[in-house]
Amino acid sequence: MEKQRYNISVFTENTIGILNRLTIIFTRRHINIDSITASETEVEDVYRYTIVVRESEDLVKKVVAQLEKQVEVLKAFYHADADIVYQELALVKTAMDDAKMPELEQLIRKHNARMLAVSSEYVVFELTGHEQAIQQLVKDLRAFKVLEFSRSGRVAVTKPMKTLESYLHELNTTF
Repeated sequence: MEKQRYNISVFTENTIGILNRLTIIFTRRHINIDSITASETEVEDVYRYTIVVRESEDLVKKVVAQLEKQVEVLKAFYHADADIVYQELALVKTAMDDAKMPELEQLIRKHNARMLAVSSEYVVFELTGHEQAIQQLVKDLRAFKVLEFSRSGRVAVTKPMKTLESYLHELNTTF
């Protein structure tokens, strides 16, 4: 079966150890997680984990079903990239070099990045975008001394219009 990238959204109660229990499900099935982020949602006391994997759809369906069996999991979904809007954030710190500063500023503008801090020793900037854009920026920065680089996991929302609140309402009416 052909592997493709899927975005798994898991909505949970905020309990200690839930992230560990979720990731164990992937580990047991030998699924590598490309990216994982956690955040609050629009519904009070409900948290969202966005997990990106490259697997077959059949295996992803099985994992989502297993995730939903966890007591603290309210709902889990999976979507292909075409069904979501997503971004990542990268922070880059380069050495300050007055001679190369005009070239660095031009590169930052070219990539639509934003300078966050400038000191006599370093420059910090951010780029928000897709993985490919961030990788291209890192590649273009090889001419500069990169001191630190950090990238977030994927942050995503789905294109379908059904809201989390409506799913939670359905869950409450079935019990």
